[in-house]
Amino acid sequence: MNAVEVVRGGVVESRHRLHVAVCDGGGTVVASVGDTSGATFYRSAAKPLQALPLVEEGIFTDLGLTMPELALCCASHEGEAQHISGSRSILSKAGLDESLLRCGPHMPFASDRAQALARAGEEPTPLHNNCSGKHAGMLALAVGMGWDPQDYHVAEHPVQRRMLTEIVRWSGVPDREIGTGVDGCGVLCFAVPLCAMAASFARFAEAADRGEPAATIVEAMTAHPHMVGGSGRTCTDVMDVAGDRVFVKLGAEGVYAGGVRGRGLGFAIKVLDGGRRAVEVALIRVLEELEVLTVEEVEALRGHGRPDVLNTRDEVVGTVLPAFALSRHTSAVG
Repeated sequence: MNAVEVVRGGVVESRHRLHVAVCDGGGTVVASVGDTSGATFYRSAAKPLQALPLVEEGIFTDLGLTMPELALCCASHEGEAQHISGSRSILSKAGLDESLLRCGPHMPFASDRAQALARAGEEPTPLHNNCSGKHAGMLALAVGMGWDPQDYHVAEHPVQRRMLTEIVRWSGVPDREIGTGVDGCGVLCFAVPLCAMAASFARFAEAADRGEPAATIVEAMTAHPHMVGGSGRTCTDVMDVAGDRVFVKLGAEGVYAGGVRGRGLGFAIKVLDGGRRAVEVALIRVLEELEVLTVEEVEALRGHGRPDVLNTRDEVVGTVLPAFALSRHTSAVG
């Protein structure tokens, strides 16, 4: 069975089918669930790769960006105070303001922040968009490279062409074979086979282990996981618990990807119906099976790996459970 199941009263009520690829840096699939060849959009899982030019081009240093701000460039954040101030700070250091952001506004994902805005009678701004850190980073890249920051989000702009270059570089997929679309925040998003997505994270992890610029991205994410997600988020809690052993990134429509430090492994998960509740459960199971997390750490993350289903009386009436196991293809895993 390649699924995450919702069980109520001992009966399987819902089933989220999924695919998982675990690859090494050479692109070999070493473990899997389901089909690893299907085209899958990275969505926000691409953000660590997209933030890398800031480091490689020296812009991170030249603008005096901080490690928490670099982590925010990789974020799909909750819209908490640190995220808003961090995005604003990145723009300020680039000599810009939020009027250039093209990500569009939405209410903060953090319910307390959304309620505070509503009580104050205020409307959300693009800074509240969960992708504002990525967009601020893209604007900083444009400034640092001497490109016109206007319309940095369109496909023909040098910023978006650089983003495509990074996907080609890390996935190993030729640009003519990469699917493109428009992401929820207005910039390009990229589709590659699920196994190529996993391999891109394996290569990124290997580059980090060699002390290349990817290491700065990974260290920013794992040292400042709250900036990558926020309070109560699975990505934040996993990296908080696991430290620098693994870096993980959520993508929309049921995607999670990550890289395992010191082992040259990357993984990518796709839940076919796009269910976030399922992909977070799947993430914990994959990390458990790869022995990235200890038994005690899996238990500490139980709220993400086996979340309870509650009714309106806050009574536990069911559980969301992983119903799959990785199929091992080589001795490279475990």
